[in-house]
Amino acid sequence: MCEGKANYYLKNYIKTKEVLNQTLVLSQKEDYSRIESEALIYSSLVNMELNNDDQAITSAKEGIKLAKEHNYLNILNKGYLVLSDVYNKTTNYKLSRELLKMHLELSDSLANLKRANSSRAEETQYLLNEEKQKNSEIEEKLEKFEDDKNLGTLISILSVALITILSLLTLSLYKNNNIRLKTNNMLHKKNGELIIAKEKAELASKTKANFLSTVTHELRTPLYAVTGLSNMLLEENPKPEQIQHLKSLKFSGDYLLTFINDILQINKIEANKVDIEPEPFNLKKKINNIILALNNSAQDNNVKIHLEYDTELPENFIADQLKISQILINLIGNSIKFTKDGDIWIRIYKIEENGNIYTLRFEVEDNGIGISQEKQDKMFESFSQGSIQINRKYGGTGLGLSIVKGLIDLLKGKIYVKSELDKGTTFYFEIPLEYTSVKEAAEKTTQYFSGNTEDLDLTNVKILVVEDNKINQMITKKILTKMNLNCEIVDNGEAAVEKIKANKYDIVLMDIHMPGISGIEATKIVRSFDKELTIFALTAVTIEDKMHEFDEAGFTDIIPKPFKQEEFEKKLYNALASKKSKIS
Repeated sequence: MCEGKANYYLKNYIKTKEVLNQTLVLSQKEDYSRIESEALIYSSLVNMELNNDDQAITSAKEGIKLAKEHNYLNILNKGYLVLSDVYNKTTNYKLSRELLKMHLELSDSLANLKRANSSRAEETQYLLNEEKQKNSEIEEKLEKFEDDKNLGTLISILSVALITILSLLTLSLYKNNNIRLKTNNMLHKKNGELIIAKEKAELASKTKANFLSTVTHELRTPLYAVTGLSNMLLEENPKPEQIQHLKSLKFSGDYLLTFINDILQINKIEANKVDIEPEPFNLKKKINNIILALNNSAQDNNVKIHLEYDTELPENFIADQLKISQILINLIGNSIKFTKDGDIWIRIYKIEENGNIYTLRFEVEDNGIGISQEKQDKMFESFSQGSIQINRKYGGTGLGLSIVKGLIDLLKGKIYVKSELDKGTTFYFEIPLEYTSVKEAAEKTTQYFSGNTEDLDLTNVKILVVEDNKINQMITKKILTKMNLNCEIVDNGEAAVEKIKANKYDIVLMDIHMPGISGIEATKIVRSFDKELTIFALTAVTIEDKMHEFDEAGFTDIIPKPFKQEEFEKKLYNALASKKSKIS
């Protein structure tokens, strides 16, 4: 047990876990319940450090149960504190606070007991010395007055001695009680202050998260105008000297949209609003698809991407493949951005196996410009890049690696970086994945209309645009006119419902936030009398935040603003083609 504690305090957690497992086996065999209880508590500490939170909770509960059965108060007290820390780490703040309270109460009781025992020992020794001294005096007086047979004097001396002893004992108990009361009051006051400070911090964090969400959502609406107008102007034969200005405007709009999306992602991670959605998938296939998607960017920089997938490693796992993709896209994209005429190596191999749980290491190595040691220390902080010059030269928001770190933490992993200026950089992270023999489900892909638009009869197509923003109305109408589609425009939900009741439309483009009833409420009303009408939600909100509301309202599909014109056109043509095929 001592060896296990020593390794724990030296932070040799793997070795600590091995020693503690041996200790548990031996203590159970020899029925050393005290050692078993303490070993379980330290196992909980080690599992918490290794991010095995469920196992940490189980070990702590078993250790506490054993300590209660045998009245091991010191071990029980440490168990309460350890289990409180684990619950705090897993954001179960209510249980954490209850266990912390139990720990404080038991600590208080143990401290009082210790002080009481210490004080009683000192008082007893003092009283014994006093009694010995008094007895000596009494004996002397008894000897002195023995000849005189003065019984009355002897009784008086004994009475004085007894009163003195009782007075000292009463005074000692009074002082001890006062000290205990003061200590308890101080602990309760400090605990209350800590709880208030924690609640204030949580409120401030929530307020910040709500503010960022509101601001970034509101920015999407004017950004729709920026990107839409710049695309339209580029397509309307601008003067040669205007082309570069319009391209710069379009680039700025795209950059701002990326920036907003990154802020929303970080905001969600910090507010613990990102859910883990594990599913079976083929890891090797997923990485190959990512490389294929990024290959054009790599070729632009004359960079070649190499994949080294351990031949003995299985391919099918259960995990949140979307978040793993986000991590790899960010890291590989970074390497492409900072590497010119070079190579990028992606390596995946196993570093630990425990049943069906594989701990895998992912490496992304490049021979690009590298990162100085000074900058590596702040690499994963928000808005952190190598330097202002690098930001200007290579672009980027400085949020990518912060998002990567947050996602890896959610997946219970760790990330590291090794780099040297002008020689290259290696990012590597380790995450646990569950092996499965089940193959991933076939991907659901939307089949966009890929034929000739001339095959579609667009002369009688009617589209209703429901949008309260005048600029957005103008942009959407221009896009539809360019597609040879006729449209009508209304600026609120009530008017949209009346129009749909009185006319036959092929497609409705419904904004969400409008005066009066919202687009969601208007769509619910429409669905009460028309189940087949194609209704697209044109929305600037974050889609995943409102997806369940869109489904319940009955939208056919969603087009997030600001949208790419090509995707917008494909969705409309696809809807019209589907209608034609149903009719025929």
